[in-house]
Order: sequence, then structure tokens, then C-alpha cells
Amino acid sequence: MLRKIRDIILAVVDWFYKPFRRFIPQTIFRYGFTGGMNTLLDIILYYILYNYAFGASNVDLGFVVISPHIAAFITEFPITFTIGFLLAKYITFTASTLQGYRQLIRYGLTVCGSILLNYLLLKLFNEVVFVDADFIGFWNCSFFGMTNKEIAAMLSKIITTALVIVYSYFMQMYFSFSQRQRAEVEKIENTEE
Repeated sequence: MLRKIRDIILAVVDWFYKPFRRFIPQTIFRYGFTGGMNTLLDIILYYILYNYAFGASNVDLGFVVISPHIAAFITEFPITFTIGFLLAKYITFTASTLQGYRQLIRYGLTVCGSILLNYLLLKLFNEVVFVDADFIGFWNCSFFGMTNKEIAAMLSKIITTALVIVYSYFMQMYFSFSQRQRAEVEKIENTEE
């Protein structure tokens, strides 16, 4: 069943790859396509959670109050983490020579860096850069019925996501799913035992 799902996803991704195959290596296209779909899911979930689940209001857990942008991130993250790892392992970086558990550990470390970067950038943009959402004239517009504060929160998330994507690409390509030569991998594994 899982192999069939993987084959269907690969067929869809590779169908979209056809017009780009002369210009972009397949792995980079697969990373961009699957990462783009996961990022789109991330932004949609963030929007729904921020605006509807948390009502753009602070979340009081009794022992701590969490701002709505951080609450939305904490809620949507486990979903996109799981989907992201599965897509990276089984669709994008299928040639990785690392064992699955090592990929997961390294992916987790990479994601920890992404979480920290996400947190710091969301705090920076929402609480420093866009703290007064009315400071620029064009903020006084209605974009899909969103308030200036909601627009600022979405811009913060989009900018943050773009920066984290660049970090994530390099970490996944060269760390989480590295493609060392098989002899080098066996040599390292033998010295660890």
C-alpha cells in the first residue's frame, strides 16, 4: 500500500518534471516540488490556525500565555514535519546512502535548527519589525478581509518561511540525506562498531 502511494506521488512529481528536465536536475526539482507542496500546506494550516482556531488572540494555557503566531506554528509543525520527512526520504533523496534511523536523527536535528530559526524570525518580524502594523500607508487596505495585524502576521510567516527554506535545503542535501560513496559509509560504520 505504501509503495503504491509512493509510486503515485513519484509519477505525479515526475510528470510535472518533464518540461524542466533539460534545465534542472531531478533531485532538485523533486525537492522544490515536494518542499513547495509541504510549504503550501504549512502556510494554509498556519492561516487557518492563526485566524480561526486561535482567533488571532493569545492562547492562555494557565501556566503560560502563547502569542497566536507561535501557537499556530506549534500546532501545525508536527504535521508538516512528518510529511516533510516522508517526502524527503521516499521521494526526493532516494539515493541517500545513510540508514533510515540516521536520516531521521539528522532530519530531526536539521528541523530543530529550522524551529529555532522559525521562532526567532517570527518573534523578530511580529514583535519588532511589524509591531505597529499601521506604520506604512498601504497597510490600511483590506486584503481578503484581513486586518492590518493579520496581514503583518502572514507577511512575517511568508518571509520567515522563505529564509528557512534556504537553510533547510542546504542542511538536507549535505547533512540529513547525504550521498557519500558506499565505501566511505562502510568504513565509517566499521569504525563505529
